[in-house]
Amino acid sequence: MIEVRVPDIGDFTDVPVIEIHVSAGDTVAVEQPLVTLESDKATMDVPAPFAGLVKQLRVAIGDRVSEGSVLLTLETDGAVPAGPAARAAECSGTEAAVTAETPSPPPPSPSLDGGGHDAQVVVIGAGPGGYTAAFRAADLGLKTVLIERYEQLGGVCLNVGCIPSKALLHAARVIAETEEMASRGISFGKPKVDIDALREWKSSVVAQLTGGLDTLARRRKVEVVHGVARLTGPHSVAVDERTISFDSCIIAAGSHAAMLPDLPDDPRIVTSTGALALTEVPQRLLVVGGGIIGLELATVYDALGSKVTVLELLDQLLPGCDPDLVDPLHKRVSGRYDAIHLRTEVISISSQKSGLKVRFSHGEPEVFDCVLVAVGRQPNGLAIDAASAGVDVDARGFIPVDTQLRTNVSWIHAIGDIVGGPMLAHKASHEGKVAAEVIAGLTVEFDPRAVPSVAYTDPEVAWMGLTETAARGQGIDYETATFPWAASGRALGLAREDGMTKLLFEPGTRRLLGAGIVGVNAGELIAETVHALEMGSDVEDIALTIHPHPTLSETVAFAAEMAAGTITDLMPPGRARR
Repeated sequence: MIEVRVPDIGDFTDVPVIEIHVSAGDTVAVEQPLVTLESDKATMDVPAPFAGLVKQLRVAIGDRVSEGSVLLTLETDGAVPAGPAARAAECSGTEAAVTAETPSPPPPSPSLDGGGHDAQVVVIGAGPGGYTAAFRAADLGLKTVLIERYEQLGGVCLNVGCIPSKALLHAARVIAETEEMASRGISFGKPKVDIDALREWKSSVVAQLTGGLDTLARRRKVEVVHGVARLTGPHSVAVDERTISFDSCIIAAGSHAAMLPDLPDDPRIVTSTGALALTEVPQRLLVVGGGIIGLELATVYDALGSKVTVLELLDQLLPGCDPDLVDPLHKRVSGRYDAIHLRTEVISISSQKSGLKVRFSHGEPEVFDCVLVAVGRQPNGLAIDAASAGVDVDARGFIPVDTQLRTNVSWIHAIGDIVGGPMLAHKASHEGKVAAEVIAGLTVEFDPRAVPSVAYTDPEVAWMGLTETAARGQGIDYETATFPWAASGRALGLAREDGMTKLLFEPGTRRLLGAGIVGVNAGELIAETVHALEMGSDVEDIALTIHPHPTLSETVAFAAEMAAGTITDLMPPGRARR
């Protein structure tokens, strides 16, 4: 017997019940509406979170209820919802509040030997995808073991990736701002950088987050095992001397930094992990790779005082990103860095006492104090002996999965960098939830319309959905609308009018297809466009959404107004048809 309660309905209290759809003795299905509530802004159906028999109504029409109020009691067979039934209503997107008197755990995925294993779910890898999967599985009642090779939870992202780099990028922005304000009437002395103190602060940020994960794992009763995992069979994984059996497994083993071939064994040649250790600031730094990782670290070391040279094999920085978004970044860093070499590759690196002598595909050799290799990442699929469990792994280390993140072995799932697509933490965490919910018996799949990408450079560059580069390559018809930040009061007040907001629309329907933003805090702004794309928004939906003024966020609305022809902050242009 369970009590179905009013879910989270925001700030509303004493909301009237305007309709009751069931009576005592009725049999209801999952997601069948039970009652309808009405606030001053919307009506909301509360659906059945489980199939079962209505035993007793606790409310009548006209009663006023708030979050947590009991609506009725429901006798169930103990099964969990088979779909998104736990949502309170389509309009709220919140989960129905249910108090179970005799809760039953969700059924595990079927196993070949009938169960009886050490864990219902084993998760290999505790990065954002892995710990999210483990915590979600535990929340769904599954006995979960989380395996992590590092001493701390969080994987590459929290320990030697996303988080420490963003802390150092913040420090770099502060240094750059103090320099920029000199021409605007505020002068500071040359910054004195205490590398040891900066490193300690960076490490404290990491420790706070990883320590929080430890606490969350304990509170959820997730067993954490530290060590290198390798699959030993379809239902077993070895961690050092221990073997753990499982009903289901989620492989979230991530990726590792790719390296150039035939490099000397020299500590002055580093990957992103070594660069983030921040042991010293080299006088001359060569960054091999003009992608997101390389350019973010170039931003840090440039601010700290290194003379930076960036080398990129392709014809632009941030390959794959639309060139008009890259242009403001390229222009800014060209004035700060020693050099940017496009269409250039490293022929050889030789160790010398005076430094690292680098020969390029064209031009004269140069000597650097440090070389950062940032030429991408490679999946770890071949490092965990996945084939021992019968899991297919391709020659590069990727593991193919379906939309429910299942591998060819139905009870073994894979998520994150190891399954291909954008190697991004936010993608992995969403995949982790889906994999855990599928194992728990929910009918869900990973089917996003867009996964945003962000380069946390200065200026930042962010994009999502269809790009112009991809559209042209695939022959997709589209329209663009662009708003220059030189017309944004907020950007001018920040003295950073070098930005731009661009939207791509489908001709005819005018629905949003993609977006790109370059400028200060572009990474914070792109989420609105992702939401708009997921909701199927068109030009008018975005243009008519009132944005606060003056903000950088209103440049999204202004770009939509450019497309709609209703812009007043600039002269309205004709539609740019491609």
